[in-house]
Amino acid sequence: MSDLHKTGLSRRAVIAGAALLAVLARDACARDALFDAEGYRCARYRAVIDRLPDPAARMAMATALALGADGLFLDVLPAEGAVRDADGHWSLAEPHETIPGALWFPETGRVPVDPALWRALAEHVAAWRRDHPHGPIVVFCRADCWMSWNAARRLARAGVAGVFWLPEGIDGWHDAGRALVGVTPQSS
Repeated sequence: MSDLHKTGLSRRAVIAGAALLAVLARDACARDALFDAEGYRCARYRAVIDRLPDPAARMAMATALALGADGLFLDVLPAEGAVRDADGHWSLAEPHETIPGALWFPETGRVPVDPALWRALAEHVAAWRRDHPHGPIVVFCRADCWMSWNAARRLARAGVAGVFWLPEGIDGWHDAGRALVGVTPQSS
């Protein structure tokens, strides 16, 4: 007999409870403040960022530009107007350009984060980390976007070493005269 059955809870009740908690967390955050109880930004994501995403570190744009392919670059910019199907594949409303070599995990900087989206990002990071034990993991979106701050902090707080936040993101890369390339979202 499973632990769920021993406690008298059905799988459906557990899922419904988790969904309710996610809605309450989102609503409580929107009602009370810009940040949730754990310090993640949960509203008005495009705004000036006035703090570091501890324990993740800030990476200077010059350092990111010098890395080339020696790091894992993670774009967490939302996919505005996109739809994700039941298999986790995205249909985009418009194309997205990012830093060459970056992987795009849309919506993973939101609060609360979608568990399937976060799991896909975390699994990719874990696989990359096994092959690159000391390589930097660089999380970004656009300048003045709290989503990359949230995602970098969430990864580092989960115990992932070598996580860096690139606050200038796609905008800073382009402003430095570097090309951007088209990308499709990673499936969840």
